[in-house]
Amino acid sequence: MSDYMKQETLTEEVLNRAVVSRFDVEQLVVVPLLAVVLALILGGLVMLATGVTFTQVGQSYVALFSGSLGSTYAISETLTAAAPLTLAGLGIALGFRAGLFNIGAEGQVIVGGIAACVAGFSFAGLPAIIHIPLALAAGALAGAAWAAIAGWLRAVTGAHEVITTIMLNLTSLRLLDYLLKQPFIQRPGRSDPISKSILPSAELPHLLDWIDPSLRVHAGILLVLLAVAFVYWLLFRTTAGFEFRAAGLNPDAARYAGMNATMIIVIVMALAGALAGLAGANQVLGVLERVSPNFSGGIGFDAIAVALLGRSHPVGVLLAGLLFGALEAGGRQMQVSAQVSLDLIGIIQALIIIFIAAPMLMRAAFPWAFRPEGAKR
Repeated sequence: MSDYMKQETLTEEVLNRAVVSRFDVEQLVVVPLLAVVLALILGGLVMLATGVTFTQVGQSYVALFSGSLGSTYAISETLTAAAPLTLAGLGIALGFRAGLFNIGAEGQVIVGGIAACVAGFSFAGLPAIIHIPLALAAGALAGAAWAAIAGWLRAVTGAHEVITTIMLNLTSLRLLDYLLKQPFIQRPGRSDPISKSILPSAELPHLLDWIDPSLRVHAGILLVLLAVAFVYWLLFRTTAGFEFRAAGLNPDAARYAGMNATMIIVIVMALAGALAGLAGANQVLGVLERVSPNFSGGIGFDAIAVALLGRSHPVGVLLAGLLFGALEAGGRQMQVSAQVSLDLIGIIQALIIIFIAAPMLMRAAFPWAFRPEGAKR
């Protein structure tokens, strides 16, 4: 077997594990919950091994919970962190469904955020009802165009999307550095790389500021719910979605059935990029209100884990995004209250993904939580 065929076979195996064909409570709820339990147990052992006391371990997990769900502010922070992760995760999941391994969400988030920012500080005088959709559309279109480059290269030249999207990630970082030094983007009177602030008419409205101005959850969470519903409808209620899934399950059979594999690849990558671009726009218009180096915060990379945890099902991705948002929000509180490194959250996230990718290990650890092999579903 050639190296190329081995690479394709490995990619197919990874994608098969990343996709669940229907909403399965065992796969989308039970397994993630048990994976979180195991990850927290092992995370505690890691802390003990580094000299943290039992008391600090307990305090850190109490802080993790209280910082993510323990108050209105904590829930607000969880939802704020979950929104861009879920949007970008939906884009990656859409690619998985079509047999494409999109590693470029980070670059798509960056270009989407840049485009949304430019649209956000331009067009002074526009009412918010026009300016906000315009800025969101700019982010989505920029992300779509960026991802479509990798889709076109895969469809026309056979260049693997893993390689091209990684290269586009690096290109987007340098593009961001360049644009932040240009007069039409850089904030006047500043020599450091920071953009102009978006206009108030382009800001995503905060939903709970009437309760407390410090509550940051904004209308982007409503956009997330619309995106989840749209992706679900697209995948499971439309002919195009059937073709996407068919191409992902068996590309050769899809071609034999008359499906345009070239067009499917480009369209899926563009849609995936549009969702990731919306994630970047969400951050800029709802949280940051400007663009600076590393403004994406690795959202595109974390979204890969979200898509894997959600098994590429829109509802599963939403639940996984909420979980990772809770870990991020609670992790900040854990660091402050229990004096435990935020890196522990990265360890817990990695352990969760390991356990999700090892179903036999989960069955062995929790046999009582699973249906017997071969049982009727």
